[in-house]
Amino acid sequence: MRVAVLAGGRSSEHEISLASARSVVEALDPKRYETQTIEIGRDGAWALPPAPDTATVPQARGRLPIPSASAPSALGAVDVVFPILHGPFGEDGTVQGLLELAGVPYVGAGVTASALCMDKDLFKAVLRDGGIPVAPSITLRQGDEVENPFGYPVFVKPARLGSSVGISKARTFEELEAAVALARRHDDKVLVEEFQPGVEAEVGVLGNREPVASVVGEIVAHADWYDFDAKYADGGMDLIIPARLPVETIERVRQLAVKSFVATDCEGMARVDFFVRPDGQVVVNELNTIPGFTATSVYAKLFAESGIPYAELLDRLVELALERHQRRKALAF
Repeated sequence: MRVAVLAGGRSSEHEISLASARSVVEALDPKRYETQTIEIGRDGAWALPPAPDTATVPQARGRLPIPSASAPSALGAVDVVFPILHGPFGEDGTVQGLLELAGVPYVGAGVTASALCMDKDLFKAVLRDGGIPVAPSITLRQGDEVENPFGYPVFVKPARLGSSVGISKARTFEELEAAVALARRHDDKVLVEEFQPGVEAEVGVLGNREPVASVVGEIVAHADWYDFDAKYADGGMDLIIPARLPVETIERVRQLAVKSFVATDCEGMARVDFFVRPDGQVVVNELNTIPGFTATSVYAKLFAESGIPYAELLDRLVELALERHQRRKALAF
């Protein structure tokens, strides 16, 4: 089976994506898969590896509509695409839309779920409509005055960015103004979100029509909050599996993870992040449709502790991508 792994991308998480992609390629069984890595540069250019012997390339099933001499036209000849792209221009539905147009099976959430989960404002609205608790927040759009109805501290976030980029914790109005200015450098829609004390918990979800949740992990950041450095620097945080939470809270977290996955129309994979407040209330923070994907990333560790080792997890994701593609091909458009 020919698998194309998309890596890099235009976002600030470019290097993290490359590390995840290397792990995926190394773990895919060479007896089952022929892998091809396609790196997307920070400038958006797609770099293909040296062209294979055309006699060994299956008849292309489609071509990606990119009007460029460096366009990955050979991508249409693969059996499945594994997009390991984080943040804008990769995790937000843009690449997924390209693959839909090309008619190529791909791992992970589709266009709608990818775009929805990237937009924290819309994501919260959908979850609230489904009766799923989220942290209270207000949305500031371009031209809106800076305001905060929650008291301090609060978190300020670009609405459509990942990995804590552009996020600040504000403790005064002056810090709030600076935090909004920073967030607006990354997005013209900004969230001011009520601070949620308590335990940070994370859950992996795997599946299409019948998704399952992993065990629950607890994040202990070695900083004031779980910022970019805490997520990716060596020793920035500890992951405790299972989370040190009551049994009934663990079950509540897992149920809400699956419910959030379904409510946002996700398929394939996701990592759902929570706050568990001191009073026991469970609040959804966000849902990542393409979580970090090295063998030591949170998503992989959670499923390894759930009895699904990394290589098997990749096999299942490929199978889920093919199953969804075949199911959707049967629909009349």
